[in-house]
Amino acid sequence: MATMLKEQDKEQSQTSLPLGMENVHPDSAYDVIEDIHSHMLENEAFLEEEEENEELEEGAHFKKHGILIAGTSDVDDSVAMYLREIGRAPLLTAAEEVRLAQAIEASKNERERARQLNVHPDRRTIERGKEAHRHLIEANLRLVVSVAKKYTGRGLSLQDLIQEGNTGLIGAVDKFDYTKGYKFSTYATWWIRQAVSRAIANQARTIRLPVHLAETINRMGRVSRALVQELGREPTSQEIADKMGISPEKVMEIIHVNQKPVSLETPIGEDSDKNLGDYVEDETSTTPTEGADRQLLKEQINKVLDNLSERERKIIQIRFGFVDGQSHSLEEVGKTFNVTRERIRQIEAKALRKLRQLSTTHHLQDYLD
Repeated sequence: MATMLKEQDKEQSQTSLPLGMENVHPDSAYDVIEDIHSHMLENEAFLEEEEENEELEEGAHFKKHGILIAGTSDVDDSVAMYLREIGRAPLLTAAEEVRLAQAIEASKNERERARQLNVHPDRRTIERGKEAHRHLIEANLRLVVSVAKKYTGRGLSLQDLIQEGNTGLIGAVDKFDYTKGYKFSTYATWWIRQAVSRAIANQARTIRLPVHLAETINRMGRVSRALVQELGREPTSQEIADKMGISPEKVMEIIHVNQKPVSLETPIGEDSDKNLGDYVEDETSTTPTEGADRQLLKEQINKVLDNLSERERKIIQIRFGFVDGQSHSLEEVGKTFNVTRERIRQIEAKALRKLRQLSTTHHLQDYLD
């Protein structure tokens, strides 16, 4: 192990990049990023992957990580069958990974050669490449389970997490460069994690969050947990903001965005047949008190209007919106009664004078206070 680490450090020092990328040609920028990424991965995950791979014998990996294969309620039958199936594939040595990667590369080169020359590619080379591609994927399916299980409880089932992780593994196989010298599992881990985390960001929530925002939320969660361990209490938004290098307002915004929708059908209590929706106030409806006040006001208004003639009552009701809830102009009321707007104004003035003289009219003032 120590020899491998020394060789790794030596290789990293030989391939290290200068600070800044001014001299990097645009066409090789992707390779530079791949180099930087591979160095970061090896520093972070090399020891972990080496230790894990030593114990990834058939069945041992699942026992180590608490995933039971048979007679368990933690996973359903389909997952258990899948775990048993992938456990049969033997692990690869570093030399075998290189050999398979070389076969895949040879297949790609053969396809490119045939395309440029407009000829048929060598079938045996292509078949060997396909077989190597399949073999490299199957031998690392347990790595996908190892990564996926760490993301359970975030909105997606273990089956979905494994499926998404498998797509990341396929991408890693397609892009793996064996000439860099690092193990395939070290390189593939990042691709698997990326596929799983993006799937959670895109599918786990009722309201989708952008991936970058989901990553910020995860980072804030890690910072918050670290501060709890350090301070022995829940951190304030200011302390979280200082640790993350953002404003407290941004922290509050992230907390607000991170709130998950709750179904109105959520049951309240174990034995109750009530749902959450039964206790949510409908702000658009009137309360019983308001309803009673409105009914009493309506009755008082009708009593007052009964002192007017039928024509005067109808004009007042239409003019001030007692009919359809909307007041109307003199001209509109005049068209309804086939008279001029001036005549409507006169009838309205006469009716209002009558109402002012009534003693019962003063009772309506109580509803305005």
